[in-house]
Amino acid sequence: MSAPDATGTPPAGDLLQHAVGFHDSPDDLVGQILALVRESRMRGDAVVLALAPATTATVRERLDAAEDIAICLDRPEGPAGLCGQSLAVRWSRRLEVLSADGPVTVIGQHDPDYDGPDGRFWTDLDAAVHVSMAHLPIRLVCFYPRMPLHQVVLDGAYWLHPLVCVDGRLEPNPEHRPVREVLSAIPAPAPELLGAPHHEMELGVDELPRIRTLVETVLRERDCPDDRLDDAILAINEVATNAVEHGRGPARLTLWAEPEGCVAEVHDRGELDDPLLGLVAPGPGQDRGWGLWVARQASDYLRVWLDEAGTHVRIHVTV
Repeated sequence: MSAPDATGTPPAGDLLQHAVGFHDSPDDLVGQILALVRESRMRGDAVVLALAPATTATVRERLDAAEDIAICLDRPEGPAGLCGQSLAVRWSRRLEVLSADGPVTVIGQHDPDYDGPDGRFWTDLDAAVHVSMAHLPIRLVCFYPRMPLHQVVLDGAYWLHPLVCVDGRLEPNPEHRPVREVLSAIPAPAPELLGAPHHEMELGVDELPRIRTLVETVLRERDCPDDRLDDAILAINEVATNAVEHGRGPARLTLWAEPEGCVAEVHDRGELDDPLLGLVAPGPGQDRGWGLWVARQASDYLRVWLDEAGTHVRIHVTV
């Protein structure tokens, strides 16, 4: 990737400009954000915020009325908010629409409320963002504290951003590493355990037709609309079929019924070489990645994680 000019303007022809910035205090953070907002406005960029609520409020208070920012990315509190991969997909869809109208600068912030037990949520999110937004003509600056609670947060911040924001300028980051190399060192975290499943079955070619009946039974009891029922069946069936056809057996499906939907997990003993598969639609002639891409589009969130037992996928669908 070629370097931006001295003002941080992306060179012609570049797409995603993914940068990290560091701050020493809340005041330092707000000051850097305000300077970046004003510089972006002068360039004619739309400005999009993905900040903690308190930071957003402070930034809005300190901007003039003419500088106000109307666009903020959602920070869902539910399952999607705790899954970096699905949050990146959701943001990517929104930014694809916004960037169609002209240049966009996105300003994000580390929020310790999303750290989870060890901070790996942020590595998962940044890695997924870098892949899912690579095709978008946006400038994305992610701010992190210089001294977070978890060292892994700082490591991921340094390693996953090709650019670093220094005094408002975007410069090449000498600490940058390839995304999949980083995920080998800091794998995506496993989700919280859900307790005993309501349904469980071994998966093979003969069992795949039963998935539709099982999912339909669970969701019909929750007055699921037909379109969401079709989405749920599609997402779960795609992942299960992948496990049977491409994984290493035995594969297993577990299903949890929830008041407003269901959660499914598919497990197999295979070693998926790319946990970010399916974050973007495969290109023409590509055979890999379609199943997971379709499942990500059809579900509320989809999380992939790897461990010594194999490959695991959790799918959440609400009605």
